[in-house]
Amino acid sequence: MTAHLTLERPWLCLDLGTPMRVLSWAVNRPGMVTARRIAWREVRNADLPEELDAVAWLQGELAARGAGDAVAFLTSRDVRAYVDRSVRMGAVEARAVATVGLSNAERVGTRMDRAGHDWGTINIAVVIEPAGGGLSEAALVEALSIATQARTAAVIAAGPDLPTGRATGTGTDCIAVAAPSGLMNYAGLHTDTGEAVGRAVYDAVLAGTQDWMTHVRRHDGAAAPIKGAM
Repeated sequence: MTAHLTLERPWLCLDLGTPMRVLSWAVNRPGMVTARRIAWREVRNADLPEELDAVAWLQGELAARGAGDAVAFLTSRDVRAYVDRSVRMGAVEARAVATVGLSNAERVGTRMDRAGHDWGTINIAVVIEPAGGGLSEAALVEALSIATQARTAAVIAAGPDLPTGRATGTGTDCIAVAAPSGLMNYAGLHTDTGEAVGRAVYDAVLAGTQDWMTHVRRHDGAAAPIKGAM
């Protein structure tokens, strides 16, 4: 796979090797965009006081690195704890890079009072490289749904129990899926693409969840809650 991962704390950066279509709800450049980089910026409370415009702050941090065009997450997880997994199915290779924090875990369909609590999140970048082709916009949307399903399954398998039930994620998770643009219209569970994406994301999030549950649990760094952040 051509993507290259660089760790320079507080930054973690995945260079895709070439501009790709990226679908996400990331803090910087959300939606369907063309980008070459997906980045994580580690933060703490002192970085993001309540009155700060965190989105503008992140854009300034990215611009200072010459990376204003990157799709970017904010995370309170130590970026050195990232997990990187690659899976090949047939002619398709999928790679998932995840940072996993669960200090603001939730069970889907419920919501806990998080006043005064730490804020952690799961941030996942997925790169899909089908040999000799690329994904349509619809297939990229489907791949994002598979990545989300895999994230949830991994958290259910190893994550914390809450007063509302077993956690299924956090209130600020974010996923970005990247792939070359092409004519492949399907990326569901019956396809090589869906299987590769699902396995790569599941394995990465499971390992990250197990690490957080064992070594960090409720002691992760905190920052103000932002959609798609921490």
